[in-house]
Parts: sequence; structure tokens; C-alpha cells
Amino acid sequence: RVQLVESGGGSVQAGGSLRLSCAASEYAPRSNCMGWFRQAPGKGREGVARIYPGDDRTYYADSVKGRFTISHDNAKNTINLVLNSLKPEDTAMYFCAAFKDRYACYQGDAVALDRVAYWGQGTQVTVSS
Repeated sequence: RVQLVESGGGSVQAGGSLRLSCAASEYAPRSNCMGWFRQAPGKGREGVARIYPGDDRTYYADSVKGRFTISHDNAKNTINLVLNSLKPEDTAMYFCAAFKDRYACYQGDAVALDRVAYWGQGTQVTVSS
């Protein structure tokens, strides 16, 4: 059974940093696009960043470009997201996602949620002003 387990969320002040990790069990991140989404209270789930471990192709939402960095560690089978220069509007539940194929990582804009095959349970990020 595929499982995605996030860790690393927490509470920080504006301008601070956090590092989120997503551990994938019984899954080969190299063969599919992986990513992070977030959902703030009362809002829809939005894509934050994606990475295709096969060639390190990445995508970032405009709202986080230059501040967040997505990476993968094949040895540990993890997908990581470093959040720098955090803002109060970054406050949300962050979810790790494994897409159904690699092609979501070759799309240069937002992708539909139904292209995700598996979701993690989420980790909370709270940024105070």
C-alpha cells in the first residue's frame, strides 16, 4: 500500500523558515511526478511546487517562486520542501502528493487535483506576523 507521510510543519514568525519532508513507502518517486499542495482555512487546495525525480524538472507557483525549494532524495525516498521568507499568507495545511504519471511535471501551470494518485495526511504550517 502506498503511503506518503509528511513531517516538519510548525509555527514560525514572518520571515522565518521551515523544511517539510515527505517519506514515500513502497513507491518509486523517480517514476512519477511528485509535489506539494496547500490548503488554507476556507480556501481550495492549491499547488505549490512539483518535481520529477527522473530529471529534476521543477515547477513553482508564482506565489512561492524564489522563496520555496523542492528537492528529492532518492536514497531516502523522500521529497522535501524548504520554505524561506515565510509570510502569514503561507499559513495552511501542506500536503504531499504523488501524481498518476510524470507528465504533470512537464506542464508549466497549475494541474488539476484529479491528476494526483496519492495524498499524504498533511502537516500544518502557521506563520505569525
